[in-house]
Amino acid sequence: MDLSQKRKRISHELTNSQPSRRVAAPCCSTNGQAGGFVEGSILRITMRNFLTYDHSEVSPGPKLNMIVGANGTGKSSIVCAICLGLAGKTAVLGRGDKVGLYVKRGCSKGSVEIELYRASGNLIITREIQVENNQSTWMLNKKHSSQRAVEEAVKELHIQVGNLCQFLPQEKVGEFAKMSKIELLEATEKSVGPPEMYEFHCELKTFRSKERDLENVCKEKANFLEKARQRNERNKLDVERYYMKKRHLDRIQMLEKKKPWVEYETARKELEGVKKEREEMKKKLKSLKEAQEPLLRKIRSVESQLQPIEQQMKELTAGIRDASQKCKQKHDQLEYRNKEVDDIRQDLSLKQTEEADRQKRIGHTQLMIKDLQKELQNMGSMEDVTPQIEAVNADLRKIQEEKAKLEGEMLDLRRDKDEAFGELNRLRNRQRSLDDMMKVKEDKLRNRFRDTYTALKWLRDNRDRFEGNVYEPMMLVINVRDTRHAKYIESHIPLNDLRAFVFQRQEDMEKFMTEVRDTQRLRVNTVIAPEESCSKRPPSRPLETLKPYGFFSYLRELFDAPEEVMSYLCYQYKVNDVPVGTEKTKSMIEMVIRELQMRMIYTAEEKYTVKKSNYSSNVVSSNSALRPSQFLTTTIDADERSQLEEQLRAAERQVQSIDQRMAAIREQQAKLDRRDNELRANKKKLSELKGKKRQLEQKISTKQDSLRQMQQNKINLQAIEEETNAKIAAVNNKKVAIMEEYLGHMQMKARLSMDKVYLALQSAGLSAEKTKLETDCRDSSAELKRAEVVYTKLDQAKNNLLATCKTLMRRASEICNMTPGETAVPEELHAAFSQLPDTLDEIDAMLNEEKTRAECFTGLSDAVVEEYNRREREIQNMEKELDDKTNALRTYRQNIAEAKECWLNPLKLLVEQINERFSDFFRSMQCAGEVDLHSENEEYDKYGIRIRVKFRSSTELHELTPHHQSGGERSVSTMLYLMALQELNRCPFRVVDEINQGMDPVNERRVFDIVVRTACGVNTSQYFFITPKLLQNLQYAEQMTILCVHNGPYMLPPNKWSEKAFIRCATRRQIS
Repeated sequence: MDLSQKRKRISHELTNSQPSRRVAAPCCSTNGQAGGFVEGSILRITMRNFLTYDHSEVSPGPKLNMIVGANGTGKSSIVCAICLGLAGKTAVLGRGDKVGLYVKRGCSKGSVEIELYRASGNLIITREIQVENNQSTWMLNKKHSSQRAVEEAVKELHIQVGNLCQFLPQEKVGEFAKMSKIELLEATEKSVGPPEMYEFHCELKTFRSKERDLENVCKEKANFLEKARQRNERNKLDVERYYMKKRHLDRIQMLEKKKPWVEYETARKELEGVKKEREEMKKKLKSLKEAQEPLLRKIRSVESQLQPIEQQMKELTAGIRDASQKCKQKHDQLEYRNKEVDDIRQDLSLKQTEEADRQKRIGHTQLMIKDLQKELQNMGSMEDVTPQIEAVNADLRKIQEEKAKLEGEMLDLRRDKDEAFGELNRLRNRQRSLDDMMKVKEDKLRNRFRDTYTALKWLRDNRDRFEGNVYEPMMLVINVRDTRHAKYIESHIPLNDLRAFVFQRQEDMEKFMTEVRDTQRLRVNTVIAPEESCSKRPPSRPLETLKPYGFFSYLRELFDAPEEVMSYLCYQYKVNDVPVGTEKTKSMIEMVIRELQMRMIYTAEEKYTVKKSNYSSNVVSSNSALRPSQFLTTTIDADERSQLEEQLRAAERQVQSIDQRMAAIREQQAKLDRRDNELRANKKKLSELKGKKRQLEQKISTKQDSLRQMQQNKINLQAIEEETNAKIAAVNNKKVAIMEEYLGHMQMKARLSMDKVYLALQSAGLSAEKTKLETDCRDSSAELKRAEVVYTKLDQAKNNLLATCKTLMRRASEICNMTPGETAVPEELHAAFSQLPDTLDEIDAMLNEEKTRAECFTGLSDAVVEEYNRREREIQNMEKELDDKTNALRTYRQNIAEAKECWLNPLKLLVEQINERFSDFFRSMQCAGEVDLHSENEEYDKYGIRIRVKFRSSTELHELTPHHQSGGERSVSTMLYLMALQELNRCPFRVVDEINQGMDPVNERRVFDIVVRTACGVNTSQYFFITPKLLQNLQYAEQMTILCVHNGPYMLPPNKWSEKAFIRCATRRQIS
């Protein structure tokens, strides 16, 4: 097949040119297609002042469109034009968030025009973008319209630029694998399912939600109804008990009415008996009073005789008491004189004892003087010890001088040690401060990346299992020298690498990932440092040449990191060759980009990425605002930390050295103390020998003085004895006089006592007579008093009973509602009273029994019956409401069953078709993959599509996730899933941008063959495949359209471009 057959449709996109307009006039066919185009396919894309284009027009083919071109030529600009021209959101593209950013730099407005095939007439959508106010103007078929109308027209053609299954731009390729199973199902339903499938799914979720609400309502109402019925059933029993209690209360009321009448009758009978007893006792009391009068007269006569005798006895008793008092006084005087004699004799005895002691002390002192004189004579022959004492004193002075010197050294060392300890504590406090700052960084890691923090703790506990260096996540080991520059580092290094572990050896990284990812199921990132260190790699140009443009540093100089980490960052992200500028750089950014031609630069608040076309010198730049730093704001100076650790070690060595010197000085001081003690003990012995003779002489002299003093203090015992006898005689004379007075008082007391005895005998006779008379009178008086007490009680009982009868009558009348003055029981109560007991005890017993029974019915009131009736009405209303809700729930379940049948069966068939194609694609690549429908407990909002793949025969099928598979494996899986949808797709076109970048050549070739084979099928829609490169010797199809994107100042203008001339030229070159 020659070149013209391989390249059936070729369209060249040119910048700074006016291309010839291609008019599509397809003819209609019987299957609803024209020239192979399906309803909604793109016939033409025209861009003016859009991103890299001044003016360009693209005319794609109806099947597979391969858009090929070098990086920076404008391939992705076509994708952006399709998205924005069809009313897509900027968030879909993952680039700038403002639509004005898509206008070419330096222009005030730009436009995109897209022509869509439609059987009833092609649809032309025009969007003009204003940079100044970031607004857009819309047109449909050259007529002004609104964005809402454009969105409705696009929706009618089943175009969904927000669906990753239909429109997958370059920046969103990685997000396809991040889609949840639920999101993937919804995207697939919208993309390849019939229009009603997604609607049925939404209805099912709504119906299911309402069904749960109705189930809860029905359950609550049923529970409430059941409780109400149970409560009313209990109330029914309470109503019956209420009426039983009422009967008991009526009987109690009747008993209480009869009881006062019975009590009145009983009290009246008792009153009559008391009156009779009172009259009898009154007569008896009168006769007793008449019999007692003679005894009282005799008692009064005896009492008149006793009165003078008792008076005389009182006078004699007073005289006896006075005589006894005087006798006692004289006896006390005798006792005092006896004690005075004893004191005189005791003084004499003390003098005699004192004289005997003096004689004994004199003898003892004389013996001591003789012994001391003998000892003094024996010491006369000993030599003089004074020279020895002086020698010992000289040695002691030397020891004191040495001790003072050592003490001074010890004081100096203590001072040095205190200073060293102060410095050591200061350094330790600073080290703790640095550790706290590291703890802050670890807390940020734990809060944001829990799995990474868990893996970090495991690494710290198992670091000995690795042979090479293993570094903790970069955000912990990177220390920014100035926190103001942290935003540059975080903007330049991706977040996945900031939380990645850095390994020196490949086998260590594999061991680590096997443990934390496969065993512990943790989502962590790891990187390996290059074998050859790049940390010291110089920049491409000296910093001095950049300073005129406002640059002050390269990224590498803004932070510190371990050797391997810095090597990785220099190798992967060229931190050694990315300059950082200021506001000055921003003000002259166009000149900086034009003259320096650096791929990436930073200004004070923005990041600029510069790309240069491979075919021309044109430069394309993009900028983005720098986000505030989140993880590197906590700065730990590595030099300070290492210097601090060295200072800590030096301080600890200094303290240890001082301790050793102090220990040596203490040992010397101990030796000097022992020598000092020995010398002082020797000096003491010599001093004792020297002073012993002098002490003996002094003792002898002292004893002799004491002996003379004792001999002079002699006592005259004879004179003292004569003086003592004279004192005793004088005291005895006084005792004789006192005794004579004492005897006279005793005689007077005896005489008075005899007179009192005679009077007492007379009084005793009269008292005995009086006692006999009083006894007889007392017996009669006791009987009289008893009679008076009985009479008083009877009189009081009569009065009480009379009052009781009146009270009972009044009470009975009040209880029975009788008129005042009426005393007979009313006729209407006779019949009721006749059925009740007649005695008070029986009435009380029956009353207690009825009250006890009534008290058993507690918690009852008149409101019980009203509450019972009210609840009966509520139960009827609730039964009606429950029936209505149950019918509504039954209707919802019927709707759910119908919607489920209309949704689930076609969905299962659709998933089976996708799985069949997906599995076939993977088998053709000697791999395995499957797609199935995943559900949880019939919850329709939990249904999802699960993709499972394996690329090696030794592994099991694993679910497609952002973490388990590599980037190339995810790209292959994504591409094959999209191709599995291709033949089922009801959308008019599909766009995939640079999905093959992460694939190895073998997978890329296999995927390309599958794409060509599938996208160029009979019943497939339009397909856009964007790539910057193609492998050699690929298999192409006749239905393919290859769009080669070129960009540069030397391109041929489109009005001079001839496709036929180009093919002829290419054919001649091939033949030649």
